[in-house]
Amino acid sequence: MKNWIPVALTAILGIALTLGLQHLTVDYAARQAQAQQRQALLDLLPSDSYDNQPLDKPLATDEPLTNSQLRGGYLATLAGQPSAVLLQLKTTGYAGPIELLIAIGNDGRLVGVKVLQQSETPSLGGHIGEPGNPWMAAFKGRTREDPAQFDQMAGATVTSHAVIDAVHDALRYFDEHRASLLEPGAYE
Repeated sequence: MKNWIPVALTAILGIALTLGLQHLTVDYAARQAQAQQRQALLDLLPSDSYDNQPLDKPLATDEPLTNSQLRGGYLATLAGQPSAVLLQLKTTGYAGPIELLIAIGNDGRLVGVKVLQQSETPSLGGHIGEPGNPWMAAFKGRTREDPAQFDQMAGATVTSHAVIDAVHDALRYFDEHRASLLEPGAYE
């Protein structure tokens, strides 16, 4: 009987160590996933353009727009002054929903447009989700008043129209709500 006591203690200790390690690993994995998600939302903004934690300051809630759905937004500030607004929009492409992140500087110019999720045809509209896509990069610097038309992406008319319409929705929303979106301290 005495031989079983060390075996039982070893088994209990092994189980406790396994559960403890599993708990630590799950927490670490969750923190890493959250950090990656945060970075994916912030990588449109140059790192020297903000000094706050924009994702800790949500701006907007779900709101239907003309061609898309506003899913949320965040305010980036630099030295306590608004520097940019990040707006998450959802629109409908050829193969299903397209979720976009649209960064607009406090001057009303597009800082960038990024696809967060999409299910478009890989060889056509699916290219919008590729990092460094030149068509998506062409939005940078544009404003709502910009007389230049946004070009369509060859072979992906429905996808490009959906993205262009969502970008116009974001710029229009920003212009119509500029004062409340850029009000310093309104979201603290």
